Amino acid sequence: MEQSASTRRINVVDSLRGFAVVGIIIIHFLEHLNFYSFPEPTAFEQGLWDTVFYLGASKMYAIFALLFGLSCYIQHHNADKRGKDFRLRFAWRMLLLFAWGMLDLMFFNGDILCTYAVLGLFLIPLVKASGKVLLAVAAILFIQPVEVFYIMKGFLDSDATPMSLGYAHLWDDCYEVCANGSFLDVAKVGVTAGLPINFGWAIEHGRLTQTLMLFVVGMLLGRRRLFINEAGNLVFWKKAMMAALLLFAVTQVLLLSLPIGEMTPCIGNSLDIQLTAWRNFSMMTFYVGGITLLYYTTSLQKALIHLECIGKMSLTDYLLQSIVGGFLFYNWGLGLYTVSSHGISFVLGIAFCICLYFFCRFWTARFRRGPLEELWSRATYMFASR
Repeated sequence: MEQSASTRRINVVDSLRGFAVVGIIIIHFLEHLNFYSFPEPTAFEQGLWDTVFYLGASKMYAIFALLFGLSCYIQHHNADKRGKDFRLRFAWRMLLLFAWGMLDLMFFNGDILCTYAVLGLFLIPLVKASGKVLLAVAAILFIQPVEVFYIMKGFLDSDATPMSLGYAHLWDDCYEVCANGSFLDVAKVGVTAGLPINFGWAIEHGRLTQTLMLFVVGMLLGRRRLFINEAGNLVFWKKAMMAALLLFAVTQVLLLSLPIGEMTPCIGNSLDIQLTAWRNFSMMTFYVGGITLLYYTTSLQKALIHLECIGKMSLTDYLLQSIVGGFLFYNWGLGLYTVSSHGISFVLGIAFCICLYFFCRFWTARFRRGPLEELWSRATYMFASR
């Protein structure tokens, strides 16, 4: 039987969100904020890059997406308890998020907020659906239906080609202005080229369906109150971690053993995307389950609590990393892309996260929400009584 969510803040969720934000920032700094121009790496630096991307890339955004779905459920649930329907206001909230994303694109052409805003609208018809319907939707999205279609297409036609939406040439425009352009040039190309690039890349690489699936799973976790330490929830997370390990082992073996490179491009590309998405999901589940268990059952809670202030200000954090990262690496700022190797970029990412922690700690000790979170909340409830 589905239970109602508590209206009190779930601190472990803030820690999880803070963990994801820190991971996202470090990865973005290593990437020079989507500007893949670096000095020649040493063997150690290449190993650092490979390790960070294997452990974190896509998994941090997966946690972020999962918690986005959880927040969606909590907002609707809390409104229901006040006798209000939050669906129309949630649509307005997503429009506001899209506006935040457009602002972010002016600094960082790899923005994810616009994608979340559009996909968030698909949750509106699902917020009152039954648990079985949500499970069915999540299962369909989990199998990566687009990739299944292309795999079947590849079997039926050996000359079939992988999906291509024709946006790849836009990368050249972005690279050119990052290397030589002014801030206004970066802002213009971020909006005009970055937006289609992000959606195109997400569609071509299965990220769109995976993100929406994670939104739905997050809603389900919220309905079951699984981030609260009660009943058999910790047992659930232990079982989830064991299942995740099994899925990881299967997908990793398949990725290493299947001759994907020898298959027809259509089949090989889609199979690689599908298996990688499943592996990433397994790793994300292991991280979420592990942090939740550590938070509730070990003395490491004292350390994890320090991530809460970052998690409470995730929107502010995200835009700050775009502004600071763009200033550090792009031509309009310090232009460090010419000298910042993987090792230096990693250290810069860590240093920024430390500074961010002290800023977030200062702010959350004095205010209920981060500055951009407060603006977003006020705009969400504009002309309405809560």
